[in-house]
Amino acid sequence: MEKNKIICGDCVSIMKSFPDNVIDLTVTSPPYDCLRDYNGFVFNYKDIAIELFRVTKQGGIVVWVVGDQTIKGSETGTSFEQALYFKSVGFNIHDTMIYQKHNFSNPSSNRYHQIFEYMFIFSKGKPKIFNPIKDRENKYITCWGRNTSRQKDGTLIERKKNINPKFGMRNNIWKYNCGFGFAHKDKEAYEHPATFPEQLAVDHILSWSNEEDVILDPMCGSGTVCIVAKKLNRNFIGIDISKDYCELAERRVSKV
Repeated sequence: MEKNKIICGDCVSIMKSFPDNVIDLTVTSPPYDCLRDYNGFVFNYKDIAIELFRVTKQGGIVVWVVGDQTIKGSETGTSFEQALYFKSVGFNIHDTMIYQKHNFSNPSSNRYHQIFEYMFIFSKGKPKIFNPIKDRENKYITCWGRNTSRQKDGTLIERKKNINPKFGMRNNIWKYNCGFGFAHKDKEAYEHPATFPEQLAVDHILSWSNEEDVILDPMCGSGTVCIVAKKLNRNFIGIDISKDYCELAERRVSKV
């Protein structure tokens, strides 16, 4: 299993060549129904889920960023189907997070504007690594009101107030600027039709891995996850079935 390389081919076939329990973290975003044209390629999420479970280390994480298409007035719900299938093959649904965009591209006339996608956090057993990002400013530095404790005889005693840090752990809704000029600094990234913000990859890789860990993106597209892994001193493996996207990812990674 070669590290720090973009591999062109079907991700299921390539992952079958990997040993068991070798990947610390997977961060990926599969095609969303028929919302994007991926040069005619399709993917089988069931086979991908099975292989991801096999190659993921005990305590490892898979971050699965996905949305749904609306067809004839109804969302497909394939995101939930995929999440439940991952659970059926052995993963825990450790968290259902939200990737909130700062704007929307398709205004709605009969429903509220759609500005989010799911980020399912699948774990193989109990997560072995969690490095929480603490950038949520606490509203109160000390607890509100009196801090008392009632005794057995019914009396109250005053307790020392806890001092909260200025910043606490963020919640599970992450907001990002997206679209041209916001998600990526390099224009080459936009040669791919469906990238997610580089900062999103940064935050997940920091949260669920440590330096020297192996980060996988089995549908790496423009190579954003591989680029971030390299910047953060992680090993990476990127796979994509499209030769064009593999070449794009290789160009971008080589510039880091």
